[in-house]
Amino acid sequence: MPSSAGAASNGNPAPVGIFDSGLGGLSVLRAIRTQLPHEALLYVADSLHAPYGLRDNEFITERTLAIGEWLVAQGAKALVVACNTATAESIALARGQLSIPIIGVEPGINPAASLSKSRIAGVLATQVTLRSERFRSLIERYAADCHFVCQPGHGLVEAVERCEIDTPEVRALLASYIEPMLAAGADTLVLGCTHYPFLDALIRDIAGPRLTLVDTSVAIARQLERVLDANGLRASEDTLPSPPKLYSTDDGTHMRRLASSLLGLDVPVEQVSIEARGAERDRSHA
Repeated sequence: MPSSAGAASNGNPAPVGIFDSGLGGLSVLRAIRTQLPHEALLYVADSLHAPYGLRDNEFITERTLAIGEWLVAQGAKALVVACNTATAESIALARGQLSIPIIGVEPGINPAASLSKSRIAGVLATQVTLRSERFRSLIERYAADCHFVCQPGHGLVEAVERCEIDTPEVRALLASYIEPMLAAGADTLVLGCTHYPFLDALIRDIAGPRLTLVDTSVAIARQLERVLDANGLRASEDTLPSPPKLYSTDDGTHMRRLASSLLGLDVPVEQVSIEARGAERDRSHA
């Protein structure tokens, strides 16, 4: 989308769309609200189909395109794919098919390599992210001299979706993932899924000061700011901040609880039905 001097001077009040497989992207929403308080935000959680980490690549791509198209239809001027799994599998295709700028997320391999003194770092991510070519290329590009202990976070997305962020069961599960990393000498941990920052207090309780956590949500917010400025899409600073509009493909009960407890957002959640082009295939996975 070309830059426009008029849009830059008068501001563009259209909303920014944010999408995640579920509730994890609320951590990105939180960072964007802090960095860009005048932007209107639309957030879609595809919680009916979460977690994407257990889905095949075709399914993930279908859902990403369907929700991206839905947000464009709502007037979104830019899209943040606040999901590592969807970014890894679908963002290149989405950029070719959607008419608005798209910002993705990716595991913080580069900052982890910069921070690690032991040159050993842990990565907690979904299986799809860990097996993606995008993930492998990040390590080759930025961290060839580091050893990464990669752990699929099976069960963690589901726990966050249920708002279970400090239960004995989740604590035991996290400990089983983190303790082998510590034993291997890791001093840094990449939170490679946007759901995982909601578990950061529990992770710190388990690991103590031995692990530096890398969460990229602030970097995503800054990249969105750069993209909006470059395309003349930034909202005017005279625009009064408004609460985000929240949507979910399930009934939104957990989303409302998590938004209230972790973000201080007491807003309604609207249930929406967003069908992919392969709708029959979607229903077979639901």
